[in-house]
Amino acid sequence: MKKFYIYTLMFASLVACKGKKEKDKGSAKPAGSPALVDVLIAVPEVLSNTVEANGTIVAQEWVELRPEVQGRLTYLQVPEGTVVNQGTVIARINDADLQAQMNKTRVLLDLAQKTEARIAKLIAVGGINQADYDAALNQVNSLKADLAFTQSLIDKTVVRAPFTGLLGLRQVSPGAYVSPSTVIATLQQVDKMKVDFTVPEKYAGQIKKGVAVEVQTDLSHSDRRTAIIIATEPQINSVSRNLKGRAVLQGARPQPGSFVKVYLTRRQDQPSILVPTNSIIPDDKNKQVILVKEGKAMFTNVTTGIRTEDMVEVLSGIKKGDSVVVTGVLFCRPKSPVKIRGVKTVVQLKQ
Repeated sequence: MKKFYIYTLMFASLVACKGKKEKDKGSAKPAGSPALVDVLIAVPEVLSNTVEANGTIVAQEWVELRPEVQGRLTYLQVPEGTVVNQGTVIARINDADLQAQMNKTRVLLDLAQKTEARIAKLIAVGGINQADYDAALNQVNSLKADLAFTQSLIDKTVVRAPFTGLLGLRQVSPGAYVSPSTVIATLQQVDKMKVDFTVPEKYAGQIKKGVAVEVQTDLSHSDRRTAIIIATEPQINSVSRNLKGRAVLQGARPQPGSFVKVYLTRRQDQPSILVPTNSIIPDDKNKQVILVKEGKAMFTNVTTGIRTEDMVEVLSGIKKGDSVVVTGVLFCRPKSPVKIRGVKTVVQLKQ
């Protein structure tokens, strides 16, 4: 009885498997049926590609206020966070020794000038030779030069604002001993802002004076401001292979040193053929697309150019009017029949 039960189960299993195979065979797709695909008619279009670069906000003018000579501060006026006019005295260094030297030189000069005047009268009547007069005149000129030299040293003891700008934080206190390496404060001109940014060298031809770029100053918001490129470095950096550019920001005053995003829209002068990224079939050596010709799938090698978020520029391999397979790529085989289900446009594929 037990063996009969086992044989019955085996027979039922065989019958079920046979029925399933016949059912699968009846529902299988015919081997020669064409693959359903959507195509894109190749039409040359002007390509716009947005290049994103990192930038830094730079003040229109910026300087660290340092003394030209060393000494002790006798005067310090740094109104932190306020605007000072060009020429405003920021600090003075003790110049007592130079002032004493100046007074001494003035006394000697006064005496030398009187001596030169007396000798000039004598030489007019032939009472003295020319060499004595020349020596007296040389003494006058030498003392005038000493006076000018001492005055230049006194001028170096005064620190003035080189331009009208906003003072930063004071770094020293009155009475401190300072040297040319000491920073008293910073001065920045913030009524206009500049943006320094770098782009890869392949975009060097797009970075030209007068070209407008968009700058996102607040990374937490999508608001963008326009900036006009005013100059670029004449040489590409040999290490990073980047080109540095500078633009003047319009209508915004972020803090100097802020990080920003710079967007440059690159437009091709000549129209290009664009295809979706997923229609490109890469292999070890080439890139291919599938063209529909006479109802069959034809695999064609192509050369690609600029790649955007969802489209690729095709430089060669596709001609105007060709039908490029954009959906159903995985179901196509070389020279196998295909059936076009619909025709897509570039706009539809970007959505």
